[in-house]
Amino acid sequence: MLVIVLPVLASAAAAIVVLFTKLAPSTPPDRLDTVRTGLAVAAGIGALITLALALRRQQATEHDATERRLTELYVKAVDQLGSDKPAVRHGGLYALERVAQDNPGHRQTIVDVICAYLRGPFTLPSRTGTPRLGGLRAPSRPGRAGLVARPTAKPPSAVSHDDTRQEREVRLTAQRILRDHLQPRTRTRTWYRWFPRPRQTFWPDIDLDLTDATLIDLDFAYTTVRTAQFKRAKFTGDAGFDRAQFVGDAGFDEAQFDGRAGFDKAQFDGHAGFYGVRFAGDAEFYNTRFDGAARFDQAQFDAAWFNEAQFADDTVFNKAQFAGIARFDRAQFASVAEFGEARFSSIVRFDTAQFASVAGFSEARFDGDAGFIEARFAGAWFDKAQFASVAEFDKARFFGIAEFNEARFDGAAGFDKAQFDAARFNEAQFASVARFSNARFFSSFVWFDRAQFAGDARFDEAQFSHTVPEEVKPYLRPSSDTPQQDPSDNPDPSA
Repeated sequence: MLVIVLPVLASAAAAIVVLFTKLAPSTPPDRLDTVRTGLAVAAGIGALITLALALRRQQATEHDATERRLTELYVKAVDQLGSDKPAVRHGGLYALERVAQDNPGHRQTIVDVICAYLRGPFTLPSRTGTPRLGGLRAPSRPGRAGLVARPTAKPPSAVSHDDTRQEREVRLTAQRILRDHLQPRTRTRTWYRWFPRPRQTFWPDIDLDLTDATLIDLDFAYTTVRTAQFKRAKFTGDAGFDRAQFVGDAGFDEAQFDGRAGFDKAQFDGHAGFYGVRFAGDAEFYNTRFDGAARFDQAQFDAAWFNEAQFADDTVFNKAQFAGIARFDRAQFASVAEFGEARFSSIVRFDTAQFASVAGFSEARFDGDAGFIEARFAGAWFDKAQFASVAEFDKARFFGIAEFNEARFDGAAGFDKAQFDAARFNEAQFASVARFSNARFFSSFVWFDRAQFAGDARFDEAQFSHTVPEEVKPYLRPSSDTPQQDPSDNPDPSA
């Protein structure tokens, strides 16, 4: 009550003082009218204060009622997710979706609940034939019911199988809800003009935690999330993250992809973790952009496609295994790229790839053909690397030192027209053809100490800016228009 009385009294006093000051009434009737006017002003102000307080109470009451209603809807929806009936669980998911759509402040909480549901234990239904269900047979002719006595009870295995299939559908619904609200609606999507959706359905700044989740034919293409955790998640069927954007860190450590894993043109703004991931199908990272560090340590690939991928920070593939073809054509590595002890069991291509910093392939093993044609290296470490088949470095450019110490080339090794600022091939073993035709060595830092050439070694028209290594001289065949250095000349320029 005092909240209204005190302001009214203060307003009345202030109004009377102001009116007496401005009007300066001289007669008693005028003074009385002035007082009445001041009291009327105070009464109006009191009415406004009363109205404002009433509106405030109404808003507070409505807010409390809304919050209670949201809480009731939320609790009811969560209870529905725990039901043993698939239809009820479907209803719970749709109820949560509606609550999140109408209340942006609760969206992250709703997403956390849906993710928690997907993280729950789940065993995929077997692909064996499903039991036939009882019911009514279609009439054999018009006017006849065609009822057939058939057993209605199902064996326990059939019931369990049906429950698993229905649970699969519930999980697909949960995945679809996340997908639909994590995709910004833009006209860049090819199907947008056919299936337009309102822009306000997008939920921005969402964090996903699907650690240990079992995800079925996941389609997160074109989605945008803040952070995402898929550690140890199991992706059954194909998984699509094409053109997805991860604004923060994204973790896929030790995840399993049973089908295609599509990350074409995806963008990782933060750290991208793929440590120990197993890709049983094609791993597609065409034109993918990694702005933060990318770690694929001990990852297992069937076929890997990193064509035109861009790595802005440190990139690690140490001890990664590539069972199928691996393509890194035109890939760009702006920082350190480490492939130490990686194993490539099939064809691998790094043609025209660019390594702006050190490229580490120490102790890497190449069982199939390896191509680095026209690749550009700021520094390259291939110490103790093993090439079981053809190794092509034709027209490669090594701006820093190229380390091939103790490297082993069992197949043909091609360095035709390659350019070296500095090179070490100490104790390297060339079991087959070794081609360095038209290669250029720009500095005196060129070593072939104890290098072994068991096959045909060709250094036709190779150019050395300084002393030719003794191990190379027997194979050097300069062109007729290039001055040939006499092997008996003293290589010491001070002599």
